[in-house]
Amino acid sequence: MINCNPETVSTDYDTSDRLYFEPLTQEDVLHVIAAETAAAGGVPPKVIVALGGQTPLKLASLIPPQLVAGTAAASIDLAEDREKWNALCHELQIPQPPGGTATDLEDALDIVSGIGFPVLVRPSYVLGGRAMQIVHDVNQLATAMAELAGFGSLGREGGLSAERPVLIDRFLASAVEVDVDAVRDHTGEVLIGGVMEHVEEAGVHSGDSACAIPPPTLAPWVVEVIAAYTAAIAERLDVRGLINVQYAVVGTTVYVIEANPRASRTVPFVAKATGVPLAKVATRVMLGATLAELRAEGLLVESALRDHVAVKEAVLPFSRFPEVDPALGPEMRSTGEVMGIDATFGRAFYKAELAAGNPLPADGTVFLSLADPDKPAGLVVAKRLRQLGLGVVATQGTADYLARFGQGVDEVVAKVSEGAGKTAVDLIAAGEVTFVVNTPQGRGGRTDGEQIRKAATLHRIANVTTVDAALAAVQGLLEQRGHPIAVRSLQEHHAP
Repeated sequence: MINCNPETVSTDYDTSDRLYFEPLTQEDVLHVIAAETAAAGGVPPKVIVALGGQTPLKLASLIPPQLVAGTAAASIDLAEDREKWNALCHELQIPQPPGGTATDLEDALDIVSGIGFPVLVRPSYVLGGRAMQIVHDVNQLATAMAELAGFGSLGREGGLSAERPVLIDRFLASAVEVDVDAVRDHTGEVLIGGVMEHVEEAGVHSGDSACAIPPPTLAPWVVEVIAAYTAAIAERLDVRGLINVQYAVVGTTVYVIEANPRASRTVPFVAKATGVPLAKVATRVMLGATLAELRAEGLLVESALRDHVAVKEAVLPFSRFPEVDPALGPEMRSTGEVMGIDATFGRAFYKAELAAGNPLPADGTVFLSLADPDKPAGLVVAKRLRQLGLGVVATQGTADYLARFGQGVDEVVAKVSEGAGKTAVDLIAAGEVTFVVNTPQGRGGRTDGEQIRKAATLHRIANVTTVDAALAAVQGLLEQRGHPIAVRSLQEHHAP
């Protein structure tokens, strides 16, 4: 094991036979390979790059190709290079969100003139969605391009270039985002480890979004299409081991967002949800075994996902940083993950929120403030809250919308920016609110809501910043009623 970070699980002394604390650079990795070759009497080791994230993938092309176990460096580049990836999807006739690459504002304006706003703007080759932005107009685009030119290593290395362009894609508003983890062996057989539906809509980073397996709302035929697309992409990339593919589903169209021929952060979740040791299976496949052989020896078992639903939720650090706006977006904020398992999606989501330190309220009053696009779904949230016997307070715009459809609120509160009358921040500080639902709209809609969300975090009041999470929360509360929390071990869930 080579790792420069002593704070990770992989550097536990029980994880590997030998552990090297070395920088993950070409020079240092080659030195380790030379030392391991000498220790093995001149036999060079195989190097697994697919279990360590983005940094090892970049190193794959810098070490002797015959030493890379699993997917070859050329295949990794095919998935990473924007032009090659676009050509691959066009060849397979798999839809992608329209977009392009830009090295300056003029290029960006040309792209946007063809695809329209809003767009997702992001730098090439970054982890965790760093510096990603959803841009709604020309002024925001100019600001975003200027920021990206000086962002991090891009700024230090001379800004944007043909080798490191900005990626600009049409933002698919209201899309359902889907993650797939799969394993392919050298015979071409593909194992779909899990198809995960995100709770939050596209636009929230996959590392911050809750997700569920099996997908709670996707039609079976959509799941089949996603599995077929994943197998075709893995075949075309000649993947040997793990691949993660992300999709966005809009209506009846399944768009592919990106593919990463490596382990994703969701692999441990899928393994625990299904009982299939995905990382071990993939490692054996990378070293030459076939899925059929692993099935025969009993390592690759059938999925135990029969009568339960598993929900993964992000653990967010905002309680330690109350001055930071907890609104979720394309840049990843989470510092950990938890999961909940139960017979239904709602009850599993309830458990996951409890584990993440965001317990859902059984009584009290809920504050609602919704962006205009979220108000129709917010109507359903308000109705469910009334069914649960919870009180509802709202800002004027949200209250007027709800009243139009027969859903009155207990109190209308003033906007924080108006400075007159009782506000949501006052109610939160007084302990009169037990749950906050506040959805921002673009950057302009964050100023008032930001103070409300920060107040909820400061006073440790459970809060959500997307209407999808609010819908999942009320579903969890409804399904939890009359069903006290029961605990079953993973072994019980996985038992034949």
